[in-house]
Amino acid sequence: QLQLVESGGGLVQPRGSLRLSCVASGSILSIHAMGWYRQAPGKQRELVAAVTSSGSTNDADPVKGRWTISRDNAKNAVYLELDSLKPDDTAVYYCNENIRRTAWGMWNLYWGQGTQVTVSS
Repeated sequence: QLQLVESGGGLVQPRGSLRLSCVASGSILSIHAMGWYRQAPGKQRELVAAVTSSGSTNDADPVKGRWTISRDNAKNAVYLELDSLKPDDTAVYYCNENIRRTAWGMWNLYWGQGTQVTVSS
């Protein structure tokens, strides 16, 4: 059973910071891209940031310059540093990882369960 477990969400004041973590556990051969998405109430899920296996990153415009995505391949983990948080950042945040479990298997996208981030004074 492969699963992604997220942590680090919570309630934070505007201009505050949080660090989200997402760790994959189970039988894993390799992981290609990893990413973070968010979904606010009444809105579609949207990409926040992604990082490839080589370390190249892609940040959505609303978070450029404020947040940083990183990964630890040894831990099968992806992180998101959220700085200068705004009320508009309030959403459920989901991680995903593109994982290959065996040498003859296909790449599949796995999702975390989501973690709530609420920015409010």
